[in-house]
Amino acid sequence: MRRPVAFYLVCLILVVVVPSFVFATLVLNRANEAQERAVESLLKTSTGAVNRVIDREVSAMLSTLTFFSTSSYLQNGDFKGLQAQAVKALAGTDAHLLVIGKDYQQRLNTRVPSGTELGRTSDEATAQKALEGDRPAVSNLFFDQVAQKWVFNVHQPVRLNSGETVLLTLTQDADYLSKVVTPDLLSPGWNAAVLDDTGTVIVSTDAAAVTGKPFFLQVVPAFRIGLGSARHQDVDYQVVTDFSALTGWKIVTWAEAAVVQAPATSSLVWLIAGGAIIATLATAAAVFIARILSRDVRMLARDAMRLGLGERVPPRRHIISELDTVSKALSGAADARKRAESEIRFLMREVAHRSKNQLTVIQAMLNQSVTTAASPTAFADAFRKRLAGLARSTDLMIANTALGVALEELARNQLKPFVPDDPARVRMSGPLVRLGSQASQTLGMALHELATNAAKHGAFSNARGIVEFSWAVEGERLNLVWRESGVNLDPERTEAPPKGFGSVVLERMIGIAMDAELERRMHADGIEWRFSIPLSKLDDEPANMPGERVG
Repeated sequence: MRRPVAFYLVCLILVVVVPSFVFATLVLNRANEAQERAVESLLKTSTGAVNRVIDREVSAMLSTLTFFSTSSYLQNGDFKGLQAQAVKALAGTDAHLLVIGKDYQQRLNTRVPSGTELGRTSDEATAQKALEGDRPAVSNLFFDQVAQKWVFNVHQPVRLNSGETVLLTLTQDADYLSKVVTPDLLSPGWNAAVLDDTGTVIVSTDAAAVTGKPFFLQVVPAFRIGLGSARHQDVDYQVVTDFSALTGWKIVTWAEAAVVQAPATSSLVWLIAGGAIIATLATAAAVFIARILSRDVRMLARDAMRLGLGERVPPRRHIISELDTVSKALSGAADARKRAESEIRFLMREVAHRSKNQLTVIQAMLNQSVTTAASPTAFADAFRKRLAGLARSTDLMIANTALGVALEELARNQLKPFVPDDPARVRMSGPLVRLGSQASQTLGMALHELATNAAKHGAFSNARGIVEFSWAVEGERLNLVWRESGVNLDPERTEAPPKGFGSVVLERMIGIAMDAELERRMHADGIEWRFSIPLSKLDDEPANMPGERVG
């Protein structure tokens, strides 16, 4: 796939963000589960705390009844004295003492003055249960006609000195329990209610759950002890129930499921919102970076086109170091191309210059070969050999362009076609001297002509002749000596041989073109040539054959 860089940056961000978001969601889910367990434990503890408060209040009422059961007024049947004692003891408690006989007739009620005619108790069922079981009993909630309030009774059977059994009852206003069952016992958002075994609300922290009314969650009788759920008017509730063994009442704490789940939902919402914001910011950053990258890449593309056109490419600064490196590389490549093109143009000029020199040499060879040749065949043979010598010098010049041609290598190369089978007949000595291209061509032609003459008339024309070629650098000049010995010379001949092409090459190409000093000597056993060339003429310099031109 070929896509913009923004596509891959966004994909990279998604690859990083999405797994992180999923992992965070899993961690949050585990944290929520742990929180739910902690909340469940806390709610059970809170419900148990309400239960303990109710049991403590009822236990206190039973203790009060136990106290009154030992009163001498009660044991002696002095209800008037007992009422005075009870009114004084129960002042400010919202509780009232009753004495009920087996016929459920009230004999004492501290809600009304002593001597007031009293009727039957309004709580006969619980009174019957206490009398028949001969043990304390706690009633359900009921409406007291005398007090015109919702109350509950705690009964305790007592046997008097006379042998009669009566119920000593402490009646308590339900509103009193609201002082001890408070929201402080609960977690925020939760409410609690105390219900009798008919599901009637005794006390509640929620104003909507009215005392004396059925609890609004009608499924309460089906509640199990512990954590559960209920639904009322399309609202889901989390409910925790507990049971009081002392009173037989249920303690219920509840809250809307949305409220319970609000922290987890809020965390999830924040996680999603934060993830979306981070992803959006990261995507925007990726797009911004991609735009910068695209801009810089387009600049690099334009620079590459300029490089292709041979134009100069200046290095540019980029905010991304890698692109900065590429820009510097393009600039360096453009500069290198410029240098290469300049070198090529220089080489082309050099080739043109050397070609002119080559043609000048070839023209001189042609003119001399025509002049000295006895027949067309001799002309062709002589001209071909001289061209071959020139070619060998050119090959050495090309192979040693950078360092220059070594004089010894040039001499051996030119003499190679003429050397006899016995290599001892050629002796060379001298230090390392390197020649420029023009000097190597000129000296190569000279050595070729000397070797040609040696093969025709000199040391290489018999089986015993020797050629000694030596050179030395003295001051600012290079001195060369070509000495042939063992040559079969005509003893009657005293004159020097006529000048041929070789002599012309030596005198005109070396003597004049290279400012050399030449000396030719004739010995009894062969010829000797001496050359003295300025060292400055050994380097590359434009040189034309004197008196010769191309065309």
